[in-house]
Amino acid sequence: MAEIKNYTLNFGPQHPAAHGVLRLVLELDGEVIQRADPHIGLLHRGTEKLAEQKTFIQSLPYMDRLDYVSMMANEHAYCLAIEKMLGIEVPIRAQYIRVMFAEITRLLNHLLWLGCHGMDCGAMNILIYCFREREDLFDMYEAVSGARMHAAYFRPGGVYRDLPDSMPQYQASKIRNERAIKKLNENRQGSLLDFIDDFTQRFPALVDDYETLLTDNRIWKQRTVGIGVISPERALNLGLTGAMLRGSGVAWDLRKTQPYDVYDRMDFDVPVGVNGDTYDRYLVRVEELRQSNRIVKQCVDWLRANPGPVITDNHKVAPPSRMAMKSSMEELIHHFKLFSEGFRVPESEAYAAVEHPKGEFGIYLVSDGANKPYRLKIRAPGFVHLAALDELSRGHMIADAVAVIGTMDVVFGEIDR
Repeated sequence: MAEIKNYTLNFGPQHPAAHGVLRLVLELDGEVIQRADPHIGLLHRGTEKLAEQKTFIQSLPYMDRLDYVSMMANEHAYCLAIEKMLGIEVPIRAQYIRVMFAEITRLLNHLLWLGCHGMDCGAMNILIYCFREREDLFDMYEAVSGARMHAAYFRPGGVYRDLPDSMPQYQASKIRNERAIKKLNENRQGSLLDFIDDFTQRFPALVDDYETLLTDNRIWKQRTVGIGVISPERALNLGLTGAMLRGSGVAWDLRKTQPYDVYDRMDFDVPVGVNGDTYDRYLVRVEELRQSNRIVKQCVDWLRANPGPVITDNHKVAPPSRMAMKSSMEELIHHFKLFSEGFRVPESEAYAAVEHPKGEFGIYLVSDGANKPYRLKIRAPGFVHLAALDELSRGHMIADAVAVIGTMDVVFGEIDR
């Protein structure tokens, strides 16, 4: 009798559960995965090379487009690296605003992950629930930066502008009558801080709703318990970070171990898993939703009581105020010079990392003293996690490969940069 050989199957890049342009070449014995070979290189945006032709400030919007689910988290690392090279002191109010929006970004990321991961495994309703809350979070982005996604709000030395005193209002239309609009605008009558505060009070009950749908659902547990198990030792050896590492029981979080901005003033817990499987990583991320909400609330309370500047007064790095430009030709010229020529960074190198929603996101910058980076290297957590995909999926079924991809929370903008 002839020996039956393994066969190979392409998974993606057009597969809806591939989370971007991931192409997996699966070697199968029947429906059991013997080997999973991830192929990247189908997006290739060339961000690192593009940055060499742009001034330091012009490269900032590229950061939003890396992991396009965690926009301000990417900006955060880039700004920290530049500030380290320039030796700039960031005003304390700007640091609180950054931390608040970094955690709002974590909520945005984890809600998209939860909705998509749930849907990949067959749970439909969770996506609609999560997108309902994302709408409010996008409104916060829009109120502060003018853009719902690609904000370009963090700047070297602080943030672009202070928090607005009013929230945009919904307008009546043919689709929505006055009564419906009034209900939509109920929590938009005050400032952005009032709107965020209202959200932090509502959100814990909404997370309870997500858990009601999934946590004890027997189908969800069948799809995730014991799938993609990784030991703490292997997770560390493979360079996993974020929830991928904490799910295996390693309490490593840069916000605690190497705090930046005002994270050392924040009171929050670092959730860890026990079994290192897909279900534990789900529980870790759900608890992170609750902890991020706690941090946002602490920032709101502090920002209400403490006005102040939101960007450095070093005008070699930050533009002068609008008022100053209107009264001084020198300041006006300086404004144009800053945005056309940029600023020069002394000959140096720096690495800055943040606890990105997906893991450790790092920016390594080298300057030769010019107004453009000599070299920009991005340490994307998803790229490292993808290397573990083969190990995590061996011995599982094809359907489990979808759960393993989901548990990694990969976004290809940062992987094939």
